[in-house]
Amino acid sequence: MFKFNRNVYQSLTMITQFGINMLVPVLLCSFLGIFLDKKLGTSYLVVILFFVGAVAGGYNCFRFARTIFSKEADSEAYVHQGRKNRKKVSMKDKDYEKDSTGDK
Repeated sequence: MFKFNRNVYQSLTMITQFGINMLVPVLLCSFLGIFLDKKLGTSYLVVILFFVGAVAGGYNCFRFARTIFSKEADSEAYVHQGRKNRKKVSMKDKDYEKDSTGDK
């Protein structure tokens, strides 16, 4: 009936993780700011902690994106010689192969 498409599910999972990585720190810091404002009788901590949460969420998204792109680069480092005979090739090996064949 429905064809299983792994890439679609992986993409939806990544989008969800980006949202969670951004929203959780913002909400936690905002609620902490509201709690501290009520406890201490101030009115500015919620704003400060909201921006701290936004920066933390942005940094979380940056780290997550960096790991995604590094995994894609690792998966491209395989020489495709069939499913059973995959051999991992590093960037140094690729540069060496270019130099030894005379192509630059």
